[in-house]
Amino acid sequence: MPHITAFARNRWYVAAYTHEVGRELLGRTILGEPLVFYRAEEDGTAVALSDRCVHRRFPLSESRLDGDRIVCGYHGFTYDTTGACVYVPGQKRIPRTARVASYPVVEQDSFVWVWMGDPALADPLTIPRARHMDSPDWTTVCGMEPIDADYGLLVDNLLDLSHETYLHGGYIGTPEVAETPISTEVDEGAGIVRVSRHMADAECPPFYARSTGIEGRITRWQDIEYHAPCLYLLHSRIAPVGVLPEADGSDPNAFHTEITYAITPSADGKVYDFWAVSRDFARDDDEVTTFLRDFNHTVVMQDVDALNLLQKTLGSERAGYQELSINIDTGGLAARRILARLVEEGDKPMEKVQ
Repeated sequence: MPHITAFARNRWYVAAYTHEVGRELLGRTILGEPLVFYRAEEDGTAVALSDRCVHRRFPLSESRLDGDRIVCGYHGFTYDTTGACVYVPGQKRIPRTARVASYPVVEQDSFVWVWMGDPALADPLTIPRARHMDSPDWTTVCGMEPIDADYGLLVDNLLDLSHETYLHGGYIGTPEVAETPISTEVDEGAGIVRVSRHMADAECPPFYARSTGIEGRITRWQDIEYHAPCLYLLHSRIAPVGVLPEADGSDPNAFHTEITYAITPSADGKVYDFWAVSRDFARDDDEVTTFLRDFNHTVVMQDVDALNLLQKTLGSERAGYQELSINIDTGGLAARRILARLVEEGDKPMEKVQ
């Protein structure tokens, strides 16, 4: 795909899970900007500052906290939660430019979201929701893997699940995934792409057979909802073949799994792959929880290895090579258009989430 070197800055991005941000300094690079995160002692709110001391650029994430202030580990420059320098060594006067940038932060649905653009445009109501992530009705396992690949390659990967048949065979992929046509809906204004694949009679992959206990063939729904640029939701349902939804459309006999990805560009050619699996069945079964965590981590690492390899391959391609796209790429191509538009539009306000 075309190499994405620019980022839509006036958008919300996932920087961490809420459980990752505490009293230990956490360094993350978002859209090429190194940031440091920590949780304030006084009120528990998450703080995001630039991760470079103004003096000699020492990483603040490798420094220490003194109360709610970061003390640079090199020369002791000290910053409060707003990024203002409150102490410099050897003098009482603090230079007017002694300040690091601070960034708007919102904690929602087990994610720490950060705004990298104009702070005046940072509206929390525009953050897409993933309510299942911290709902008492769902049990969730999660993780994060950095990938040395362009973030657009991960978007492509997740919007075309036909690769499950080949890359994830024996885990989540079966022949029917690649063989079944998709339907695609695009809301250009809201920046949302929906891709659906409904399989009436499919093999049950080990991921679901071992976690649900289903034996035999299944009906399988895969309904993707991608909110550009960062949040990806896969609404997955399975049921034994012949088990139909109720007249009102509900399906109490189906097993529901919410697969969540946050796709956060770290820098040019690098992306954070936040992944989570939430389920509404066997919620208190520790064995199922361990299985899904380990099994899905294996699947994620298969994607990581493939995308790392793909990035290297694309980097060695001759100039002007032609890419071939087919019907299964409809969702990914729509996402590319939306991402390019978000970059071009710059500071255009986002639509609020209903």
